[in-house]
Amino acid sequence: MNNCLEVTVNGSTQTVIPSKQEFFHGAYITAEVTISILAITGNLLVCIAVGRNKKLRTVTNYFLVSLAAADFFVGTLAIPCAIMTDLGFPHNNVYLCATVVYMLIMLTQSSVFSLLAIAIERYVAILLPFHYQRLLKPRIARLVILLTWILAFLLSSVPLLGFQKRSRHISYCFFACVVDIAFMVYFNFFGCVLIPLLTMFFIYVHIFITVRKQVRRIAALRSALEAQARQNSAMRREAKKATSIFLLIFLFVLCWMPIHILNCMQQFSPHFTVPLPLILTAIILSHANSAINPLLYAYRMKSFRQAFKAIFLCCRVTPPLSDTTDSIGTSKKNTNAR
Repeated sequence: MNNCLEVTVNGSTQTVIPSKQEFFHGAYITAEVTISILAITGNLLVCIAVGRNKKLRTVTNYFLVSLAAADFFVGTLAIPCAIMTDLGFPHNNVYLCATVVYMLIMLTQSSVFSLLAIAIERYVAILLPFHYQRLLKPRIARLVILLTWILAFLLSSVPLLGFQKRSRHISYCFFACVVDIAFMVYFNFFGCVLIPLLTMFFIYVHIFITVRKQVRRIAALRSALEAQARQNSAMRREAKKATSIFLLIFLFVLCWMPIHILNCMQQFSPHFTVPLPLILTAIILSHANSAINPLLYAYRMKSFRQAFKAIFLCCRVTPPLSDTTDSIGTSKKNTNAR
């Protein structure tokens, strides 16, 4: 019987399973619940803002909505399920456990592909502006989003291959009971996360270098045509938007790298024992990324900031106007009418 004595919690292996009481830290549960509420609220606002405001229905924002959807499901499904797995639930049900683990991997993979799609869209918008309308129509953007989710669905199932042979019987639901750590390191991290992130990095480096050269070139030709000045201004706006998207990627790396580093340490140093507080901190940090993105939109993107304000103003309840009466009991409104 496989009791998973060497386990991986949310992808990070440790030698000994702590008891359920050790996992049940008030601070950890409070942090997870807080992140879940922020992720649900913020990403729901992003989806509502794009749905209500026609000006926000751009190709870039369609991809941002796809990313927000993944982050929304992290708050509604992944975080509650992560708490369950950290507590060792569900008991004695390898299929339900595999479903929970699969969902966690798939949502992360979908976020990575959404960020990659945004990076490619920014590349076309800035460096190939005359081909943008032909290559990236809204219909094509929706098709790309569908393909990214299907691809995330398929690739996320690979780490679960052979889980029946690995664990026919489990006492508690931990990652190591159904997922081989080697799969998580070599396939999931190196293949499905690290390569897309490096691709995005090179795309944005190329964008920023090209924009810098172009802006300098046009600035040097101050006596050039007005059309060139307009092109310079448009390129600056697109570059500013690209900078905001690059911050999304930077925060994603900052939040998700610790958990993957712990995976690699366990894979390449099997005798290394990861302290439980470090594991839980890495888990919380990875989940926090889903709550950070909407805050970045509100801070960096004026269009989203205005849309959020409009939503809050619409939600405010306006108190009904009441007639003010004088000491005789006659309505002042009626008195003024006379």
